[in-house]
This record gives sequence, structure tokens and C-alpha cells, in this order.
Amino acid sequence: MTTIPLLAQGQPPGAASFTLDVNTLLIIIAVLLLLVIGILGYILIASTDVYRKRKGLKKPGERILKSLLLIMASAGALQVFGQEAAPPAANPFSDASLLRYFLIGVVTLEFIVMFVLIYWIRFFTGIEELQQEKAEAKKKLFKGASSWWGRVNKFKPIEEEHTLDVGHSYDGIRELDNPVPAWFSIAFIASILFGLAYLWRYEVVHSGLNQYEEYEAAVTKGNLQVAAYMKTKGDAVNENTVTMLDAAGIEAGKKFFMNNCTACHGNAGQGGVGPNLTDDYWLHGGSIGNVFHTVKFGVVEKGMMSWKDIFSAEQIAQIASYIKSIHGTNPAGAKAPQGELYKDAPVAAAGNKDSTAQKVK
Repeated sequence: MTTIPLLAQGQPPGAASFTLDVNTLLIIIAVLLLLVIGILGYILIASTDVYRKRKGLKKPGERILKSLLLIMASAGALQVFGQEAAPPAANPFSDASLLRYFLIGVVTLEFIVMFVLIYWIRFFTGIEELQQEKAEAKKKLFKGASSWWGRVNKFKPIEEEHTLDVGHSYDGIRELDNPVPAWFSIAFIASILFGLAYLWRYEVVHSGLNQYEEYEAAVTKGNLQVAAYMKTKGDAVNENTVTMLDAAGIEAGKKFFMNNCTACHGNAGQGGVGPNLTDDYWLHGGSIGNVFHTVKFGVVEKGMMSWKDIFSAEQIAQIASYIKSIHGTNPAGAKAPQGELYKDAPVAAAGNKDSTAQKVK
């Protein structure tokens, strides 16, 4: 329970103070609502007189109004009774749960009575009737718009349906000659005109790119953007441009190989699950470009994963360079040769290592 002690300014300590508890607040609200109900009741009586004079009727509802006022007076009496039923104390109002629930019920009842009074005031003063007239006017407005739409599209009412009958009937279903709506005809003609204009612009005078040319231009632009991006990321190297790296690059490739490739190819490239990488036989080509391509894209059907999402192009070039550097080392326990024999071209004639490399059968 929340209480608000109110102590007058300058009041000596120990003097009596007024405490505003929940029940007291509810009683105050109920009394105020009762006053509002009394005002609304007076307005209702006056509005019935206006309604009677406007309609030329006898004075109606006096007994009902008296009964309603009697109910409101009874509600006020119940409040007073509830107040008097509180146990005597320094505070004349009790905060007992039973009294609190009773007061909440009284306040709720008063709100209901207020809404009922407001409704009947609206009725007797003509506010409700005026709103209904406005609603009817809106309906007529929309009906007029609907009629205009029907005239534009040449709709026929159900009473004139017989004028549309073309004489074909089957199983009680009649064929009607309904006209095509105007909006559909306009849209159809507009689509034809648009098609002719499109054909003239893109296929006859070629003043703009057609859909195929736009696609090719977009692809070209995308490739240029990808190339520019790859240059900024250091990924300009690919299977067509890769070359054998120096000792530093090979050493870097060895670290990547030892951490990621030894499970299949062995610590020295002697082979295991995967093929031997030190002999002259290769399953997918033995040039530096072939090795780069195999590491980059993998061979999924043979269990070789693609590493392009793990390593950059520069790192793949380092791995390929290391693999090429261990050729001919003949480590112990080397796996039997697999694939085709491959020999690198002599260094003196190697203007382009990839183009001069050849396979020996």
C-alpha cells in the first residue's frame, strides 16, 4: 500500500497528519465521477426535451430517467455505506482489501453509467443521426464513383443481362457477350506501341544497348573490377602467370606444405594417400602452372580439396614452387609412380617455362 503523508508547513512535530491511502483516493475518484454523472444526467434530461420538441412527441422516458437517477443515488449511498463500514481509526478510511475491491467495483460501474449517458445524449441531441447522414453521403459518393467506373467500362446491371445473351446455353450456363473493359484495351494498345518503340530503338537504329549487349558490357565491367580488386589484394598471380619463386618463396611454401599437405603427401613429398610429388610422373601435369592449378582448384573426385579459399594466390604460388623444388630428391619410402611422365624443358631454352615444358610418353 502506498501512502502519502501530508504535513502542513510549520506544523509542530507530533501533531496529527493526513495520510492519503489507496482507499481514500478511490473514494475521491468515485465522488468526482458521481458529480460528472449528475451533470451528464442533467444534460440527458435537457436533450430529451429538445428531442421531444424536434420530433413532436410527448415527454418520454421520465420513469426511466428517474430510475437511472435513483440507481446513481444508490451508488452514492453505497459509497457512503462502504465508508462508514470501515473500522474506527485515526484515519476515517480503511485500506482493507474488501473495501478496496468494493470501491474499484463502484468506480467501474460509474464509468459504465457515464458511457451509457454519453451514448443517449448523442442520440437525443441528434449527433448520432448526423453522423449516420454523413456516412450515407460517403456511401452515395462512392456509389457515384462506382457508377462512373461502370459507365466507362460499359458494365451492364443484372437487370439488363438478357441483352448480352448470345444464345449459347449448356447445362444452365449461358454465354454472355461482355465488352472488354476500356482499361484493358488501353493497356493492350500501349503495350503494342511500347514494343514498336523498343524494336525501333534497340534493333533498328541501335541508339541503345539491347539486352545481350548490356549483358556483355556488364560482364566486361565486372571482369575489370575483379581484376582491379585482385591486384589490390595481391592475387594477380594465376595458373597462367605463375613462375618459379626464389629461395625465400620456396621456404615460405615449405611451411605451408608441412602444416597442411603432409597428411596425404608425406613430410618429404614421398606420397601416401596422395601421389609421390618427387618423381617424374604427374597425374594432372607437372609444370608450375599445372601444380598451381591443382592446388588452387583441387581434384574433388580424387579427394584433393580446393585451397583457393584458404590460401591467397601468392601463397599457392609459394606452395607450387616448393613442390617443384623437391623434384628428384628421391626420399625414402617413396610411393610408386602415378600418371604420365613429364620432363621440364632445358633451362637454356626456357623462355617461358610453362609453354616449353613437355610430356614424354
